Parts: sequence; C-alpha cells; structure tokens
Amino acid sequence: MLDAATIAQLKTYLANLRTPVELVATLDDSPKSAEMRALVQSVVEQSPLLSARYDGHADRTPSFAIRRADGTAETHFAGLPLGHEFTSLVLALLHMGGHPPKEEAELLDSVKALEGVFKFETFFSLSCQNCPDVIQAINIMAALNPDVSHVAIDGAMFREEVETRKVMAVPAIYLNGEPFGQGRMDLSQIMAKLDTGTVARAAEKIAAKEPFEVLVVGGGPAGAAAAIYAARKGIRTGVVAERFGGQVLDTMGIENFISVQHTEGPKLAAQLEQHVREYDVDIMNLQTAAELIPAGADGLHEVKLASGASLKARTLILSTGARWRQMGVPGEEEYRNRGVAYCPHCDGPLYKGKRTAVIGGGNSGVEAAIDLAGIVAHVTLIEFDSQLRADAVLQKKLRSLPNVDIITSALSTEVIGNGEKVQALVYTDRNTDKSHRIDLDGIFVQIGLVPNTEWLKGPLTLSPRGEIEVDAHNATNIPGVFAAGDVTTVPYKQIIVAMGEGTKAGLSAFDHIIRQ
Repeated sequence: MLDAATIAQLKTYLANLRTPVELVATLDDSPKSAEMRALVQSVVEQSPLLSARYDGHADRTPSFAIRRADGTAETHFAGLPLGHEFTSLVLALLHMGGHPPKEEAELLDSVKALEGVFKFETFFSLSCQNCPDVIQAINIMAALNPDVSHVAIDGAMFREEVETRKVMAVPAIYLNGEPFGQGRMDLSQIMAKLDTGTVARAAEKIAAKEPFEVLVVGGGPAGAAAAIYAARKGIRTGVVAERFGGQVLDTMGIENFISVQHTEGPKLAAQLEQHVREYDVDIMNLQTAAELIPAGADGLHEVKLASGASLKARTLILSTGARWRQMGVPGEEEYRNRGVAYCPHCDGPLYKGKRTAVIGGGNSGVEAAIDLAGIVAHVTLIEFDSQLRADAVLQKKLRSLPNVDIITSALSTEVIGNGEKVQALVYTDRNTDKSHRIDLDGIFVQIGLVPNTEWLKGPLTLSPRGEIEVDAHNATNIPGVFAAGDVTTVPYKQIIVAMGEGTKAGLSAFDHIIRQ
C-alpha cells in the first residue's frame, strides 16, 4: 500500500505524536475495504502510540475514524486518503495526537470557543488540489473542539451518495446536512463564515496599523516577489490579499517554472508565503480591496477594504491578478458547480462515464480535454476561432484520442438544465449561423482570464481589456503607484513572468521612495 520511502517519511512525522491515537475501521469484504485495512495496518505499525480496530459501525463502508484515545475528539475518512489527501491523513493523526497545528493562536482560540453542534461532511476527489486545504482545516477544528465532527468523503468511491446529493464539484462542504461552502477554503475563511466577529476583529486590527512605506495589494507570485524585494531594502512592507497565493492555488501541474521540473500550485503558494514570512512583512489575508484613493497633501495613498478598514502607504504595488473568464451566456451562473465547472482536475472524477464539453481551444482547454478523455465517456471541445490555438504537441495528442470531438468556429450561446443540473449546451455555427444542441452532463470552461480591476476604475488608467497600464518600471499613471503580474498590460500571463514583474515593481517602489 505504501512504498518504503513513504513509510520512512511517515515514521519520521509520527515521532511528533504526544498522546495515543486509535484508528477504528468500518469494513466489509470488498476490495476497497481490503485496501483500507492494508493502509490502516501500514500506518499504525509506524508508531507505538497508534493502534487499530476493525469493528467500526460508521454510516459509510469502507471508512475509518481517527480517534483520540480518551474519546474527546475524532475525524473520519470515507475513502482512501492517498494522493493529495495523504498529507491530510498525516496531519489528522498528528493533531489528534496532540501536535499543535501551524495556525495563529488567536484563530485556534476562536475554534475552541465555538458553541453549538457542527457536523461537517466534505466531498473530495483524489485529483483535487483544493480539497486538502478544506479537509485539513476542518480536521483541525474537530481535533480542537468536541462539538465539531467531520467526515471526508471520496466522491469517486461513494458515487451513489454523490448522485443523490447532487454533488457536481469538489470540494463540496456540508454543515449539519446543508450546503456550507464550495471550493477551496482555509481555516480562517471557514471561521469567518461561522463567527462573524472574526471579520470585525480583523478589520479593527487593520484599521489601527501605521502607514506602510510599501503596501502590496495581492498575494500571488507578483505580490510575493514585490514584498520580498521591498522588505530586503529594510523598509516597512505590508501585503493585503484576498487569499495568499492567488490563482496559483487553483493550478494543478506546473512544468515550466525554470529550474523546477515539476511542482503543483498549492505547494508553490505555500513556499511563496513561507519565503515572504522570513522577512519582516505584515501579511493581512482574507481582505478584499474595494477602493483606491490617490495620495493627497499627506503624501499617503489609501486603500479601502471591503471589511470597512483602510490602509495607507507611501507607495502601492497592485498585483491583484486575474480570474477565469466566464462564457457569459444564459444558464452558466445558474448551473455553476451543478454541471458548469472551471477545474477539470478537481471535478473531472465526478463525471466518470459521462459526456462533457470543454470550452476553449488554447493550451488550458486542450489540456483539460486530454485529461478528461481518460475519465469521462466523451469530450467535445468547442472553440470560437476557426482553429485551435494550443501548442502543436497538445493538438496532436488531442486528435489521437478516440473519444474526443473538436468543433471550431462555434459560439456557445446557452447552458440548458433541468433546474438541478446541466443537460445540454447550445452553440451557433459561425459559418452557417445554425444553432446546435449537444446533450451532456458537464461543461468545463477554459477561455482565458479577466483582470481583477473592477475596484480601480476611475483614478487609474486601464486598457480596453481592463488591465492596468504600466511602463518599463511598472509605474502607473499615478506617481507612487506601481503594478505587476497578470493584472497589468504586460504580455504572457505566466508565473515566472509575474515574479519578474513583481521584482521590478518592488525595486521601483524603493527607488521612488528614496528619490522623494
């Protein structure tokens, strides 16, 4: 079940256990139960503080509970937590065994203080890069608060339940039987939904901060690079971000980050944050910028936040990135996460044996179609242009697949559903103006990016596409305000390009300060 290298690494981690932990499995005679038994046995053999029982009576089979020996806390896995979820298993063992979570003390105290009954269920897929963050966060809550319970459910293993509950995108979080959240969430985001006082307290702390010399707005690769280069100059630096890591958190495989042959988005985002925290940088997460007020007589720019707080700084670096572009057709928003999806890696396994479409013929769209073709019954790739725009090697691979159709010169016009889930996609042939319907179960949209600049319209010069216009030094039309990354007019929206632009912006901000 586990190779020698993984077992050795696991044994090292489990040396951090402080109190006994019991694994209680609910099994039957199925092959999956046999695999789970083997996994549980392999795990408990790595520490004298672990033990196992195989007489559980959980609602789902196969499943197993990770239970503190004194019975005060437990969390469950309904499915095999391998792949992306193996780390979730290791952390659940450690936290149930008394090893402290790596979260801010104030946040953990808020978890412990929650009152009520919180029965969480999270549906995940083993190929989902966003699911571990959710599962690990709720498992921490279950380890700290006896009123919190959690079951992480592999949607591919419990397909009947997925169909019954109409789960069409992961991670899908339920609280006390009702939908609670969809998509990636960390502990602070979950607590912000449960305890509104968390947001107010954070806003109060932010409002009391002294002005920064450099304030970076956005925590993606560009923002991280800008913060590091500014902080290295010894000037007061802050980062305010909606979610540190930005769109990188939603990226699966990264194979073109020079000198790193392969990594994954969440891993890179964690490394970026760790690097920034090595310097004296004030990181303010879960904060959405709402308005930019250029410097007045005091020489300080102001950024108002959606939380009601505001921050001031001598210089600003705007690196709010971009988000996936939507089709903008009737039915798309109505059936979002009910058949309309934007992450084939996350949600693809939920469409096993079904018919799907991919919208977009660039690299992202073609890669999505290739990945889905190995899971679903059939893929139809739809491209607005008269030809695909993806790299030749990707097009060659796509055309070699027997369960893929390619339609070009097609304008998607409507998503059709039955009120609960997607049933069809309607498109117009741009050559004949005829309308066509494709019956299917899922639509994966991969048609590019939209810059996150809605909050900037007014004082800042934007391009017709909504991107921030910058010069060679990343300066905007407002003195002392710089911008970097996918939010700007700089071509080629790549992680490595964003990092370079963020570096330039950080150095330009410092140069501006010393010349003032």
